[in-house]
Amino acid sequence: MSTFLPIKSHCIFPSHTHFKNPPIRTSPAPSLLPQTSFSRFSDGPRYRYCVLAKAEDKARENSERQLEELTTSSGTCDPLCSVDETSSQEFEATYQPKTDLLKAFAVLVAAVTGTVAINQSWVAANQDIAMALLFGLGYMGIIFEESLAFNKSGVGLLMAVSLWTIRSIGAPSNDVALSELSHATAEVSEIVFFLLGAMTIVEIVDAHQGFKLVTDNITTRKPKTLLWVVGFVTFFLSSILDNLTSTIVMVSLLRKLAPPSEYRKLLGAVVVIAANAGGAWTPIGDVTTTMLWIHGQISTLPTMKGLFLPSAVSLAVPLALLSLTSEVNGKGQNSADVLASEQMAPRGQLVFSVGLGALVFVPVFKALTGLPPYMGMLLGLGVLWIITDAIHYGESERQRLKVPQALSRIDTQGALFFLGILLSVSSLEAAGILRELANYLDAHIPSTELIASAIGVVSAIIDNVPLVAATMGMYDLSSFPQDSEFWQLVAFCAGTGGSMLVIGSAAGVAFMGMEKVDFFWYMKKVSGFAFAGYAAGIAAYLATHNLNISLPTALAQVPFLHGS
Repeated sequence: MSTFLPIKSHCIFPSHTHFKNPPIRTSPAPSLLPQTSFSRFSDGPRYRYCVLAKAEDKARENSERQLEELTTSSGTCDPLCSVDETSSQEFEATYQPKTDLLKAFAVLVAAVTGTVAINQSWVAANQDIAMALLFGLGYMGIIFEESLAFNKSGVGLLMAVSLWTIRSIGAPSNDVALSELSHATAEVSEIVFFLLGAMTIVEIVDAHQGFKLVTDNITTRKPKTLLWVVGFVTFFLSSILDNLTSTIVMVSLLRKLAPPSEYRKLLGAVVVIAANAGGAWTPIGDVTTTMLWIHGQISTLPTMKGLFLPSAVSLAVPLALLSLTSEVNGKGQNSADVLASEQMAPRGQLVFSVGLGALVFVPVFKALTGLPPYMGMLLGLGVLWIITDAIHYGESERQRLKVPQALSRIDTQGALFFLGILLSVSSLEAAGILRELANYLDAHIPSTELIASAIGVVSAIIDNVPLVAATMGMYDLSSFPQDSEFWQLVAFCAGTGGSMLVIGSAAGVAFMGMEKVDFFWYMKKVSGFAFAGYAAGIAAYLATHNLNISLPTALAQVPFLHGS
């Protein structure tokens, strides 16, 4: 094939060589070339290779055009889609080689660990040590994924398989290990299916510009007013969507409300705090609360009643403190409103209403049928799938508005990361390691409030998903019944504690990437306010719990929410 490369460079179209796509003519192909040039290419397969090369170029241009349709005018991918090509190109352009010492050390430790694992007699005798070391090694790989240039989803999956391999070696029998794995897979798959369905619904709504109905109602440009409006819009939006999606939507909105400045960074930080606070008081607002809800530690109405006020306090305190800063009290941002230039897709209001209704209907479906929540989410996705197929029937130019295209843009890497982490933690639970850790904490920290508060603080450094998964493995419903103070505090602390550091939550990581915010800027400007809100929220929860203050008890009369 290399012998034909020079031929491609000599494919000439007279007087049209400066065009990427020469005009199509009805005359025979030989007339496209001068007689001298044609005599070189008309003999045998050479001319055919020239034509194929041109067709290849045209196909490549079509692919590039399709990629451009999925990108915004600024040249970056639409925030809610997954664009490996664009990300790879940006990575190649900005990546600078780092020291290989850390990578070499990680690979060496992994090789040594694998070598030791081969020795089945040692693993069988020291299962707990082997699993703890492997989990620690894998989690270090996740924390330092950027330095090591290892994707955390791949590390999580590798860690999960390795841990269950060790468990199969150390279990009393292979049948016991298989039974434990089947049970763990059944529980984990419920969460993964739920997340995949929710992400797809949100992506379809966003493709139709459905969130424009929300953002169009934000018209103020006064700094203090905008701070509070953005905060509470994100707060309630996150209670229905997940906190990551809410952050992406709202940060994208901020780019149209304010020019790049310290003030806009503070608005973005408010979005992170509000998204995490809003996701903590509903079962579908955060991955951790969803996990606790699916496994029965919390239920719908008691969680909303018990955590709404503390969550609102954890947002209001940082907002009040940030309102006193010089960035907010400075000159207002008088940027032009460009939201009107974005047009909602046809039937966008219908898709927004159905998508939002599908998300809200999930707890209702669980209460009515008793089936797991992921079934309600899949029901909503199926309904929205049929509706979008019907309203866009025969519109070939609007394929990206349909579910198959949406499935190609959702964050499947994130879903696989959750799969790896949850399977890894379930292996530690099956081996009894988490139970031993729970007994140690009970012996040294008698206060359940302190344990829950500590989980929230640690979640600012370590991802809250494995922390909550580990907590669920450490304590069962016989120790703390459903909707007990402990489980509600865990849901609140794990959800809001991640706001104290920008890397402590998926919302913070998304904000850091979209606005290029520095870790130390966030710690200097925002962490103190976020910690004040976190502490005030815990105090508010303990006060309302002891004084029996909550949302109006009339809500308890709603039949389909009772006990769901």
